[in-house]
Amino acid sequence: MAPERKGRRLHVVHTVAVLSLKGGVGKTTVALGLASAALRRGVRTLVIDLDPQCNATSTLEPEETGASIYDVLREPTEENLRNAIAPSGWGEGVDVLAGSEDAESLNHPDPGETRLGRLREALALLRGDEEPYQLVLLDCPPSLGQLTRSALVAADRALLVTEPTMFAVAGVQRAFEAVQAEREHNSALQPLGVVVNRVRPRSHEHQFRIDELRDIFGPLVMPVALPDRLAVQQAQGACMPIHEWGTPGAREVALAFNLLLARVLRVSRSRRRPSHQDFDDEEIQEAVEA
Repeated sequence: MAPERKGRRLHVVHTVAVLSLKGGVGKTTVALGLASAALRRGVRTLVIDLDPQCNATSTLEPEETGASIYDVLREPTEENLRNAIAPSGWGEGVDVLAGSEDAESLNHPDPGETRLGRLREALALLRGDEEPYQLVLLDCPPSLGQLTRSALVAADRALLVTEPTMFAVAGVQRAFEAVQAEREHNSALQPLGVVVNRVRPRSHEHQFRIDELRDIFGPLVMPVALPDRLAVQQAQGACMPIHEWGTPGAREVALAFNLLLARVLRVSRSRRRPSHQDFDDEEIQEAVEA
């Protein structure tokens, strides 16, 4: 694990929901890649696994917990919250709020305001900690029920994930509409941007879909796309951060996640309206140094 850069620690909590309403586009990959970049940069991070498939929990390999997201959403007490969080196997600096297959039973299609506010209520209990998390990543399931909507109510930003395919583009459009609709319950929520995953630069179809996304979302489309590299699956299979995998493909993906994290932290910190047409010099320098 890279040493912590104490002089660059942040003191603002950024809560980011990572979502798409189409399965298999790499939401968990993006959440894990951001966690890996945060670990390398020394940004204390909590990954909350809201997906009943529990892939983020499996890859991060936390210690066994006495509770899970299921318990937190049923009863958001401090005891349940603390019992559901454990250090990840990646090293000090990334913790996990453990997922549970039982969470699927809570994924009501029309949960009501009380249920929707439970995750936000639980996360409020963390704000008084002596060492607060600087980044909270909410890995959402690919459906619009209580689990994803709870994340949108608790988050201040929503990062939409897609692949450059026809059906995935339709899914991210639905996700964007869901973000806008959830502002009724969370006026602070803003779309952080659209990140395109598994891109093959030489594919004419991929380039066509990226152009289509830019026509639809304009500057919300992130200026960095995540390349399609086998190293991502290899690192996840080994339960390792992509930054520690060490192959040329892994280094390429890791740099992309460094750039993405720099933009996540900068946009969230400034609270400005996202503008993703270019990276500025400071963001590029931060990404290269990490």
